[in-house]
Amino acid sequence: MSADATTRKKANVFGLGLIGGSLALALADAGYDVGGHDSDKSKIDVALEREIIAFPGLYSDAEVTFVATPVGILADAVTESLALTTGVVTDVGSVKTAISSLVTDPRFVPGHPMAGSELDGLDGADASMFAGAVWVLTPTVHSSDTAFAVVAGLVAKFGAEIVAMDAVQHDDLVAVVSHVPHLAAATLMRIADNRSEEHMALLRLAAGGFRDMTRIASGRPGIWLDICEQNKASIVRGLDALILGLTDMRDVVASSDREGLLSRLEQARRARMNLPTGAGAVEDLVEVRIPIPDRPGAAADVFTLSGELGVNIYDFEVVHSAEGDRGIMVTVVRAEHAEVFRGGLLARGFRPAIQPLS
Repeated sequence: MSADATTRKKANVFGLGLIGGSLALALADAGYDVGGHDSDKSKIDVALEREIIAFPGLYSDAEVTFVATPVGILADAVTESLALTTGVVTDVGSVKTAISSLVTDPRFVPGHPMAGSELDGLDGADASMFAGAVWVLTPTVHSSDTAFAVVAGLVAKFGAEIVAMDAVQHDDLVAVVSHVPHLAAATLMRIADNRSEEHMALLRLAAGGFRDMTRIASGRPGIWLDICEQNKASIVRGLDALILGLTDMRDVVASSDREGLLSRLEQARRARMNLPTGAGAVEDLVEVRIPIPDRPGAAADVFTLSGELGVNIYDFEVVHSAEGDRGIMVTVVRAEHAEVFRGGLLARGFRPAIQPLS
């Protein structure tokens, strides 16, 4: 074995699904030899065949081990990783309070990357998945500073933005921005499905906001059983707040309170527009709405043009029309670039409309 091979850094990934496979690729890009383990041996074989990992199993002397199993078996996997390795151990579970209270080893730093993909398993593995993502770390009172520094340093190499907070705070916040929205989307989808038995055309008409809002309901149902059990208290609080909010909205609509309805919709729009984009103050941004045909490549044309013009697009989404064959591409750019962007779009045959965010 060459001297270089014996001195290369080592890392492990326990759990070779979408996030685990992406971690393995990101670690390899960062200069690590990566060991990979999964309870499903076929996943290990696939990961080796595709060169996602370099070693079948866990390196005992790995600098760090990422545990990327479902949250229901997370504690056992973390405990096993600590027992089999001498380095730092972290996890990527979306619920942090339970694991933080169960594991007291100073080498363990709980974490949660806010990243994912529409694809599933190793087929969706992507080394760049974490670039620009928020990666939450929730060190316990037992986590050593050295362990935290190792994990934070690696996460930064992946291009993620590090946010550190208490595990309980994390679970409350993630319930609002991730867990409750998934359950709400699933509920809306079930309502539509039940109604479609009465009106067969309903789901064929389900486009626009409904399709966009319920997209996350297509995720794997099985993983949510353990998530909802482990984060039950925070999710119930979030659902209670949603129910109160919907009841309030129902009352406003039922009473024909136009002023109250407009006020609530305007507050929601301001909050949505103020979601972080990394582009600076909202006052410096404009929204460019571009009617486009609902076809592959239309959005790419807009992004290609923005690159040619040197205009950064900080946020975008496609809002589909009720007819389903056309849509509006909603982009956010800096106000100083708006007219240049508009001119380029007009030259390409698009018909953009510009309005300030604030």
